[in-house]
Amino acid sequence: MPDPSRSMPSNGRRTSIDSQGGVDAELGHASLTQPFLNGDTLSTHDHDHDHDTPLLTTSETKSLKRSLAQRHLSMLALAGSIGTGLFLSLGQAIQRAGPLGSLLAYAVVGFVVCAVQFALGETAALVPVTGSFVRHAEMLLDPAWGFAVGWNLVYGNLVSVPVEATAVCVLVRYWGWGIHDAVVILVFWVATVGVGMARVRVFGEVEFVFALVKVTFVVFLVILGLIIDLGWVPGQEAIGLRYWSDPGPFVEYIATGDWGRFLGFWAVMTGAVFSFAGVESLAMAAAETKNPREAIPRACKRVFGRVVVFYMLAVFVVGLLVPSNDPRLDGSGDTVAQSPFVIAAQQAGIPAIASLVNAVVITSAWSAANQSLLAGTRVLYGLALKGQAPKIFLRTTSWGTPYICVGLFAIFILLSLLSLSESAITVFWWLVSLTAAGVLVSWATILLNHIRLLKAMKKQGYSTTKLPWHNWWTEYSSPLAFVTVIVFLLTGGFSVFTKGNWDAAKFVSSYLDIPIVSSAFLFWKYTKKTSIVSLDEVPLEMAFCQIEEYPNEPEPPVNKRGWIHALSWLWD
Repeated sequence: MPDPSRSMPSNGRRTSIDSQGGVDAELGHASLTQPFLNGDTLSTHDHDHDHDTPLLTTSETKSLKRSLAQRHLSMLALAGSIGTGLFLSLGQAIQRAGPLGSLLAYAVVGFVVCAVQFALGETAALVPVTGSFVRHAEMLLDPAWGFAVGWNLVYGNLVSVPVEATAVCVLVRYWGWGIHDAVVILVFWVATVGVGMARVRVFGEVEFVFALVKVTFVVFLVILGLIIDLGWVPGQEAIGLRYWSDPGPFVEYIATGDWGRFLGFWAVMTGAVFSFAGVESLAMAAAETKNPREAIPRACKRVFGRVVVFYMLAVFVVGLLVPSNDPRLDGSGDTVAQSPFVIAAQQAGIPAIASLVNAVVITSAWSAANQSLLAGTRVLYGLALKGQAPKIFLRTTSWGTPYICVGLFAIFILLSLLSLSESAITVFWWLVSLTAAGVLVSWATILLNHIRLLKAMKKQGYSTTKLPWHNWWTEYSSPLAFVTVIVFLLTGGFSVFTKGNWDAAKFVSSYLDIPIVSSAFLFWKYTKKTSIVSLDEVPLEMAFCQIEEYPNEPEPPVNKRGWIHALSWLWD
C-alpha cells in the first residue's frame, strides 16, 4: 500500500492524512479520528466541511448509530423483494409469456440482479456511507449525477409511501368489514411514522419479522402448489405438466410465430425487473450498520440466492397450476382473487387461501412503505450532507434518527387521504409507475459506479485484492449487466411503438424518468460547474487508509441453539 503519510488527490484538492489517521481539517475535510467504524463520537466540525469529502463525514459518524446487524440487512433485502409482485402479479407473467417464457425471463433478470448485488457489495464495503450508491456516484462519476439520482430516489419514495397506504385500503376492503378508509390510513400513518422515528434497530427488527412471515408463506404456497399439481388433494386429479403442452410453454404477444413468442418473453422480462426492486436498498443505511465491510458483502451474496430461488420456484409452480389462457388472469394484480395461487387453491376447494394471501400482502405493503421511508430519508440526509439539500434535514434525534426527513415523509403519507375518492386510486398508481424506471436508473448507477471503481484502481496502481470484498467475475458481469439494464430502460414501453397499441399513459410512465433525471443532472452541472471525476482523483488512498486504521469490531459469539439458529440459513 502506498505510504499513508503522503498527500493524495481528492476532488482536485490536496488532502493530507496525519499519523493519527485524521484528515487535515484546514483543507475542508471532516475529521476521521477515533474510530468512525464503531460509531463513536468524533471531533466536531461544522457541517460546511462535510460536503467536501466523498467518504464518511463527521455528521454521519457523530449523529447516526450503528445498530443494524448483518441478519437485518439480509432479511431487509428479502422483505423488499418478496412483495405484491410475487403474490399477485405472477399470473400476468404466465398469461403474457407462458410458463417456460416466464421462467426464462426471470432467469435472465436474476443474472442482472446478481451482478447489481455484487457490484453494490464491493463498492459499499469499501465506502460504507449513508445514501450508498448515490454518494458513490459523486465520488466515482460526477457530483451532478449523485444529485440527480439522489433526488430521483427521494421523489420516488415520497410518492411510493402514500401509494402503499392506498393499496392497504383496497386490500382491507376485500373482507367487507366496513372500516372507513380514513381509519385504515390513520393506523397505517401511525405505524409507519412510528417505525420511521424509532431507532434504526426497531426498523431492522420489524423488517426481520416481515421477511420471516413472507418467506414462510412463499414456502407454504410453493409446497401447496406442488401438492395440488401432483393430485394429492382429495377429489382432485393430478395436473402435472399438462399446461406446458396445452396451451403450450410460450405465448404469442403482439406478433405471431417466433417473433411473437420472443416479444411475450421480453415483455415479462422488463416487468420482472420491478419484481426484484428493493434489493439495492440494503446498503442505504450503511453508516448505521455494524461492521459494514463484512455485513454488506455477506448480505449481498447470500440474499441473491434466496431471492432468485424463491422467485424461480414460485414462477415454475404457478406455470404448473394455471393455464396461460385462463380468463381469470386478466388484469392480474388488481385484486387478491386474481392471484394465480388463489385461483389454484379455489379450484382445489381451499377458498381460505385468498384471505391468507390478502393478509400477507397487507404486511408486504406496510413493509414496502417502511423500506421506502428508510431509503428516502437516508438519501435525503446524504444529500443534505453534501450540500445538495437544505441543512435542516441534517437534524437527528438523540438516538440517531433524521427526524426532519421522516417528518417530510409523514406529511406526504397524508396524501393517501385522496384515496377516499375512488378515482384518485388510479391517479396514485399512475404516479408510482412514473418512478418505476427509477429502479433501472439506480441499477445502472450501481453498476457504473463499480466499473469506475475498478478502472480507478487500475489507473492508480492498486490491486483488486486490496478491496474488502472482490470477486473476479464482477469485472465482466458489471459491464454486461450495465448494457442489459440500459436496453431494459430503453425498451420498457416497447409495446406502445407497435401498430395499434399506442398508449400515452404507458409511454409517459415508461420513459418520463429519463428526462427527469437528465434535467436534474444538467441543472446541477450547470449551476455548480461540476465535472466528471478523473480516475486519478478518485480518493482510493483515503478509503484504504480507513480500512487499515479502523478494523471491524469483534463479533460476539453466536448462539447455536434455538429456533432463530434453525432459520439462520436465510441470512447466514
